[in-house]
Amino acid sequence: MRPAARVRLCAALLVLALAGCGRGTRPVDAGPAFLYALALPSVGPTRHDARGLSGKVVLVSFFATWCFPCLAEMPTLEALQRDYGAKGFQVVSVGMDLEGEKVLQPFADHFALRYPVLVANDALRDGHTAFGPIRALPTTILLDKRGRAVAGWEGVEGHTDVAKAIEKLLAEP
Repeated sequence: MRPAARVRLCAALLVLALAGCGRGTRPVDAGPAFLYALALPSVGPTRHDARGLSGKVVLVSFFATWCFPCLAEMPTLEALQRDYGAKGFQVVSVGMDLEGEKVLQPFADHFALRYPVLVANDALRDGHTAFGPIRALPTTILLDKRGRAVAGWEGVEGHTDVAKAIEKLLAEP
């Protein structure tokens, strides 16, 4: 199996296996593929460079501007970024809207988010990336400092549970 196909298979299994759970799972190591998948254009006031994610705990949230649960999750993402950003944590949202930058730019500007909003490309929306297909919104993947996926879930997860997972990852060497 080619390395790219292996990464996609692992990612698809990750999303299926970790959906709805954030604890007690083994990390999925796709090498640098998860971080490379975040080398997307950003919109809004917070600029993004995927190279700056290396060595950080990263929470990747896939969302759409029309998704009510995604909007309901935004205050949690803001709070997590505020509370843990200076400690080596980064929230990154990936907008899955078909209209891309046309709707994501005014959205990100209006809410003045403290974390980057990335514009998904067609390949990402079609599921041809290291993260595999995104079957529901919001979908969230938590990456450790080595870029390994350690947790994932579909839907809105509680602030307390996510904060505990982040604290545990930040405490690891």
